[in-house]
Amino acid sequence: MTEATRSYRHQTRHLRAAQTRLGRWRLHFLLLLKRWAWISLVHGGNFIKRMLDVLVAIVALAMAAPMFIVIAILVKIDGGPVFFRQKRVGYMGREFGMLKFRSMCVNAEAKLAGLLAQNEKAQGITFKMKNDPRVTPVGRFIRKASIDELPQLFNVLMGDMSIVGPRPPLPREVALYSVEDRRRLLAMPGITCLWQVGERNGGAFEIGDRNSIDFDEQVLLDVRYIERQTAMGDLWIMLKTLPAMLLGK
Repeated sequence: MTEATRSYRHQTRHLRAAQTRLGRWRLHFLLLLKRWAWISLVHGGNFIKRMLDVLVAIVALAMAAPMFIVIAILVKIDGGPVFFRQKRVGYMGREFGMLKFRSMCVNAEAKLAGLLAQNEKAQGITFKMKNDPRVTPVGRFIRKASIDELPQLFNVLMGDMSIVGPRPPLPREVALYSVEDRRRLLAMPGITCLWQVGERNGGAFEIGDRNSIDFDEQVLLDVRYIERQTAMGDLWIMLKTLPAMLLGK
């Protein structure tokens, strides 16, 4: 074998090895590109939703600041602390402290056990009482207008909640959930949702009475939201929340 032949074969082996490495790098690059495309597809909507939540929360807090001050003074005059932090269950069963303007007497939780027999909700999972004696005079007003929920904008900024999503339940409520009921824990909990604005039939301009919606229907509406949620859908629910509040729905 001549020197030229050995040199040619050596160069050929190097060329083939280089082509093999290039092919592997190209394959790794394509796999990485597909992986990032999939991650973007799956999590891109969540990123947009989170950015929308933060933007809306900041704007809403800035606009509502004067009202916050007035409500805080009224609640304080009514006696007790301004804010009430309650343990709630959020995304995938994670517990967090949800903020509210205090609308009940200071020892409201201790009095609940004695009132459960008067629960107006047939299923007994959630609690509703028309003339709840624990609610303060100021509390009746801010609850009717849903103003007591506004401090949850801070929960949105902290990442515990979203603007739109299933309402976060109490731990004692989740303990009574069936497997089907737990489907509502598959999304970040929200300040407002479909049943909060009374949208039962999917009507674009539909605003109804949320108090007439029982627990089973709440779950169905929450699941419907989770399965079909979009950024535009969230914006529309936000827009419908204000008139729902003003109408006392």
